[in-house]
Amino acid sequence: MSKFIDFFSLSDPNVRNVLFGSLLLTLSSSIVGCFALLKKRALVGDAVAHAVLPGVCLAFIISENKNPIIILIGAFAAGWLAILFMDFTTRHSKIKNDAAIGIALSFFFSIGILLLTHIQQSGNASQSGLDSFLFGKSASLVEIDLYVFAGTGIIIIGVILALYKELSLVAFDPAFADTIGIKVKWIEMIFTIITVLAVVVGIQAVGVVLMAAMLITPAAAARFWTHKLHVMIYLSIALSSVAVITGCFISYVAPSMPTGPWIVMTVSLIAIFSFIFSPGRGIAAQWLQQRRNKGNILIENILKMMFQISEKEKDFTASRTFDQLLEKRNISHGALRKGLRRLQSQGYIKHQNNQWALTIEGKNRGKRITRLPRLWELYLTQYLQIAPDHVHDDAETIEHILTPELELKIEQALNFPDLDPHDSEIPKR
Repeated sequence: MSKFIDFFSLSDPNVRNVLFGSLLLTLSSSIVGCFALLKKRALVGDAVAHAVLPGVCLAFIISENKNPIIILIGAFAAGWLAILFMDFTTRHSKIKNDAAIGIALSFFFSIGILLLTHIQQSGNASQSGLDSFLFGKSASLVEIDLYVFAGTGIIIIGVILALYKELSLVAFDPAFADTIGIKVKWIEMIFTIITVLAVVVGIQAVGVVLMAAMLITPAAAARFWTHKLHVMIYLSIALSSVAVITGCFISYVAPSMPTGPWIVMTVSLIAIFSFIFSPGRGIAAQWLQQRRNKGNILIENILKMMFQISEKEKDFTASRTFDQLLEKRNISHGALRKGLRRLQSQGYIKHQNNQWALTIEGKNRGKRITRLPRLWELYLTQYLQIAPDHVHDDAETIEHILTPELELKIEQALNFPDLDPHDSEIPKR
């Protein structure tokens, strides 16, 4: 508890530098990551993050010290060169974008490793800590890093606010943006600049290896919770901020734990939680929806079966045993029993003396479920000229998704028919 109070009281200057520096970093990278994700350029950030290493090493070799401004200039130049390399490769060869990204990443990163090895063997005393660009140095951020992060963040956020409409249009529909007069190539170039800038600044905190995760993972997690871009941006910032605070706190409590990897680990866990439990788009929500759909299809098939039996026998009040129903349709014993109980709870059927019978509500719903496939079969045979013996399976599938509005339009197009292609009566409304 004492460490918890010490950490969140921000009395330690080192804690303030690490926490605020990491928050400033994630603020800009989260926003840029949202547009990169929507533009389907998630891997570009990974390629740029690895490509800046030779720029960092060359800047150090030329200046012979770790001046942060010179290092950033070298990193930015290498990242920009990597973008140009990828664009040139895809435009002037048959190599696809994903292959170009892989080539650029491995080529530039291997050069960076060679240069870093050369520096480490050169005996230059200033090289100490240069390898932090590989894995980050969140725990050793100083006040000047905060100024750099803040200045870079102001530039990136200012550009995005000024070009928010244009960036949004290019991210969602570049062809439409070009049609209404937006200079798509210029917007693409500006977005590339701010992407490289966000990555270059970020590698000081989490390193080359982990920067791509901080750029894309918060945006990917936020995308599962909303369909609106501005809400996605706010959520991305919030999720990455939670990850930063959690990662910094873990590193503070356990000093042997590296800050950068823990930040990435936390945001990755948040993303996994979003992928599974987000409403509507999460794995759990989709699984539940599939279960509901299967349950609805089951009870509709049982209702249709009971209606057709009653229709054939011309008696909608008769009761039938479980075994009699089981013989009429290829439904498992357990599924039929589960469906009958659900229909009984909904008031569509009644159970008396170990026999099942339709209620008035069940008869009406069974009538509509029987109408739909017969109408659809007739529509397919008349308008698409499909043979009557080839339309049954299709009609069995679509009967569960036809809306009342579409049902009425089909009925009007067929001039309110009485019989389907198999001369079965189409029940009236």
